[in-house]
Formats: sequence, C-alpha cells, structure tokens
Amino acid sequence: MSHASTLGALRAQGYSSRTVKEEIRENLLAVLRSGGVTFPGIVGFDDTVVPQLESALLAGHDLVLLGERGQGKTRLMRTLVSLLDEWMPVVAGCEINDDPCAPVCSRCRRLTAELGDELPVAWVHRDQRYVEKLATPDTSVGDLVGDVDPVKVAEGRTLGDPETVHYGLIPRTNRGIFGINELPDLAERIQVAMFNVLEERDIQVRGYSLRLPLDLLLVASANPEDYTNRGRIITPLKDRFGAEIRTHYPEEVAQEVAVISQEAELVADVPEHLLEILARLARSLRTSSSVDQRAGVSARFAIAAAEGVAASALRRAARTGEEPAVARVCDIPTVLPTLLGKLEFEMGEEGREAEVVHHLLRMAVAETFRERIAGLDLSGFAELFADGATIETGELVPAQELLGQLDAVPGLAKVLDRLGHGDEVGFGHVAAAVELVLEGMHLTRRIDKQRLDGRTVYGA
Repeated sequence: MSHASTLGALRAQGYSSRTVKEEIRENLLAVLRSGGVTFPGIVGFDDTVVPQLESALLAGHDLVLLGERGQGKTRLMRTLVSLLDEWMPVVAGCEINDDPCAPVCSRCRRLTAELGDELPVAWVHRDQRYVEKLATPDTSVGDLVGDVDPVKVAEGRTLGDPETVHYGLIPRTNRGIFGINELPDLAERIQVAMFNVLEERDIQVRGYSLRLPLDLLLVASANPEDYTNRGRIITPLKDRFGAEIRTHYPEEVAQEVAVISQEAELVADVPEHLLEILARLARSLRTSSSVDQRAGVSARFAIAAAEGVAASALRRAARTGEEPAVARVCDIPTVLPTLLGKLEFEMGEEGREAEVVHHLLRMAVAETFRERIAGLDLSGFAELFADGATIETGELVPAQELLGQLDAVPGLAKVLDRLGHGDEVGFGHVAAAVELVLEGMHLTRRIDKQRLDGRTVYGA
C-alpha cells in the first residue's frame, strides 16, 4: 500500500483497521506458514520458550517473561517488533498514533468531523511503535499514564478540557508494543494504575472523565521474586496478564557458544575452542554450590569474558608485534578477576571467590580438551619433554616465540584438524592449539606446570 496522505486516499486504497494484536497474529501466522524464523537472534528457546510465546501472541495475551538475569528477556521483547507491519497510517500530529479510520482522542475526532476525507495522514515505521521503560522506584503515574499539562492550562484551556492532558508512555504507545523491564521494581501504587490499561483498555488521569480505549500489546519482564527482594508483582496485576512465560539459560554447550559468538564484540580472533571453554565455565558456575543460584549467572558473564580474552590477545599483539592477534588459553585467567563482580557467591565462600572460579575454569578446560582431542595420539607432544625439557608461554609470549621452542611435532596436524583449522593456518592458531594440548595434558596429569615471573612453564 502506497503512503496515502489523506483519509480519503487511504480509504480508496482499501485500508481497513486492525488492532495491534490482530496485526501481530496475522503476521505471525504468515511467518509460521512460510517456515520462517519467528524471533530472529534468539538462541536456545526453539523447543521451550518460543512455542509458548507463539501461542500467547496468537491468543492475543499480554504477557510476563519471568527468569533470572541474562536470559535474553529484553532481547526477546524487542524482537516482537518484527511481527508488526512495516508502516502504519496515523492521524498526522496525533500524540497517541490514532487510527485515521477510528480516532479515539478528542483532538482527532474533532479534526475528522471538520475535515472529513481531507484529514491529513502520516506514516509511522514499526521501529517507532515499540516503547520500552525500565521500572524504577521513582517512576510515577504521570510517567506511565499521564498528567495535567500546566503549559496547556496556561494557554487558556480549562482544567476540564481533556486536551490539557499530557499523555504518558503507555498512551503514546497506542497501536504498538509497550515493554516494561523489571516490573517488580515498580512501586505497588504505580502498578495499580496499570489495572485499567490491561483489562478495560483505557486510562484515568486525576479527576478527568477520560475514556481513551487503548490498543497495545503489553510485555513485561521480571526476575523471580525470591531473588530480587525489591518488590513483587501484585496479585491483581498478575491476574490481568494473559500469560507468564518462564525463560532459561541455554541448555546445550553449542547454544551457549552461539550466544557468545552472536553477542560478543571481539577485537581479536578467539578460536572456537576458547569460546567453548568459556561456555562450559558459565555452565559450571550455574550448577556450583558456591554460587548463589537464585541470582543466576548471566549470559553476559561469558560474553564479557570472550571480549576480555580478545582484548588480552590484542594487548599481546601490540606489545610484541604479533600479527594477527589470536587468543590462547593463557589469556583466560588474566580476565577472570574483572568478572567476579558479575557473580554472587554463597555466604560461606567469602574470600574464596577467585579460587572457586579458577577451579571451575580448570574443569572447563579439561572437559573441552577431552571433547575436542579425545582419541588422538599425543605421544609426539609427550616426547617434547624428554630429558627434562620445558616450554614457556604466557600472556606476553608471542606465538612465534612459543612455536620456536618446538621441533616438528607428530600429531599436530590432526590436532589442528580436530579444532577446525585447515591446511593454511597461521602461527597464532597453531600456538592456540598447542597451548590447549599442553594445558590439557597438565590437567590430565601427564606433564607438570609452574608459574614463574608471569610466565607458565610446562614440563619438568
């Protein structure tokens, strides 16, 4: 449909009004019938959260996404925009995106009566139809619903005139999607103000007799109440949401790696086996008795770790002239101290936080080593340490210096193949593979390891 500029031209094109939930339902059905991806960029929810969310949207329900931090709730809310029409006609100049064929505010109804088919029409892109609010304790009813605008009163309008109202975020999202993050943090008296929005689909501003039937989809996110302890979703408000959908962390290592690869902004090359180590570390933290599992371990932990590891490799390249910068196992311990603030430990672990994380890191490296290198003949690597020889590496040891300590190693080509590298592989990736093997052999008690003056020495 071309962008008609008047109500008459819009009607001549055959435009018919739909509610936003009808629009989402029809567009979602079209995607499902075509076999397309309903929520792009969402990883690990295909068999759990996505079917529930699709059913809730098809039913026309407002919904709450409930889950621990870093489970992708906000990302999921924002992907709903893709189910809206690309462009939507509105009455030009309307603050609440009134439908030209069915205006609800007093201004637009008056203009329609005066102008008829000459009513001016504007077009709004779907990205402008999503509004998101972080619930904070200082959020007011005026912020969400609206309040009297003293400027309009000063211009000569009477207090009884509905046009003196300054609309809040919810009315301004009319015919769109309103997302509210951390709903339990909203004061209970403010939550009460949302009752009519969810059930009667109207708003009340102070003493005004203002009937404003709103058309929107309301999506909220929340952490489990037993963790936040900052508030709760009051029971009458929970009852007005049509669906409560529980999110979760990725259930498989491959899904965790996919999330890290998708979200991390890496400034250097981080081989996939390192991402797998970080994914396994995050998963181990989520099951550790030393970590407060009510708080959860956000996916942002592994994402930030991957970015830090890449930065460590870039720092080494800048200091040593190594090109290109490729991360190695030795880069991971250097960034862990900066990530402890993302974790909440049990009371009895005070002072042992770093020890706990480093222990789980060693387990993650060993597990990745077994998964990736299992079954290969590593006798060629073991022979490197014959007669008391040692190999030094570290966060500032360039790849060529590390590899210069090795002769031709039988079995290295098969290791590189297992790690997904082709024949033409650079020094950085070879060094990263060698470090994984050396650390794995140490963790499986085949060789010794010592830390000396900031360097790691493998061997006798």
